[in-house]
Amino acid sequence: MPVHIQKLRLGRGHPLAFIAGPCVIESERHAMKMAERLSSIARDLRIPYIFKASYDKANRTSLRSFRGPGLKKGLAVLARIKERFGIPVLTDVHEVSQVQTAAEVCDVIQIPAFLSRQTDLLLEAGRYGAAVNVKKGQFLSPSDMQYAVEKIASTGNEQILLTERGSSFGYHNLVVDMRGIQVMSGWGYPVILDVTHSLQLPGGEGKQSGGQPMFIETLARAGVAAGADGIFMEVHDNPSRALSDGPNALPLKKFAAIARTLRDLGNFVRKL
Repeated sequence: MPVHIQKLRLGRGHPLAFIAGPCVIESERHAMKMAERLSSIARDLRIPYIFKASYDKANRTSLRSFRGPGLKKGLAVLARIKERFGIPVLTDVHEVSQVQTAAEVCDVIQIPAFLSRQTDLLLEAGRYGAAVNVKKGQFLSPSDMQYAVEKIASTGNEQILLTERGSSFGYHNLVVDMRGIQVMSGWGYPVILDVTHSLQLPGGEGKQSGGQPMFIETLARAGVAAGADGIFMEVHDNPSRALSDGPNALPLKKFAAIARTLRDLGNFVRKL
């Protein structure tokens, strides 16, 4: 069942989609800069594109870690990006009280992996016009996601995306079981592979998470070949100075080349 997001169509029979942007809104200037550059690349490559950034990262490892500008200021930035560049926008929600306000601005509201079983949050997310992207918890099997789907669909909202972002494999490590893409596709909704979060090393650097960005292209190619309908990437112009998830982010300068490769691979896979 294709998901309609503005003029985009995500799902079986449609081109590979890209969801990309910085982990968190660091400033309005930075977010606008990233949205301008990424949307320009997407237009040049003729790829379906959704800008992502969070107004609040409520699950940072350390109390001292930067969380973002907050709901009101963050949504104002996303609204300006949407208006100025004419692209869909996505952000996380963490509490039931945030959902309606976020859905009034964003085309996609995202349920973080740690909250993928929170019934009240899933039900509230389904009650508004935005599409809902649920990230599979690191502690869940792919088949467990059918219950998240049922909760959202019970509200009458069929605009559902499911995102694979790795499973816990011991301490400070994640692995991706590519069989999960096929399993989750079986319910008829688009499946996205979150490449950069899957290469996170949770808590691997003590007060923050580490990452293995050298494997981004390898994992992304594998996901596209396995049938993913979209690729999710955290992209930053200077990952070493990013205020959140820099160790696993893709440098902006590499996005165009990787996106082109994945686009072409996606077109090839869809012809098989």
